[in-house]
Amino acid sequence: MTRLLLTVPEAAEALAISRSKLYQLMASGAVASLRIDGSRRIPVSSLSDYIARLTRKETAA
Repeated sequence: MTRLLLTVPEAAEALAISRSKLYQLMASGAVASLRIDGSRRIPVSSLSDYIARLTRKETAA
């Protein structure tokens, strides 16, 4: 089964950025996350959406 949620370190690694940068992106609302009990998780779809927005922004410039 394909995982739908990633931990912060896993998502940061998938984006090839630091954990602190990912926390900044989450705080700004650029990357959506959710809390399950005490754990922060990032939906894989949220990462895909973020990348798509960046791609559109780059091609528009």
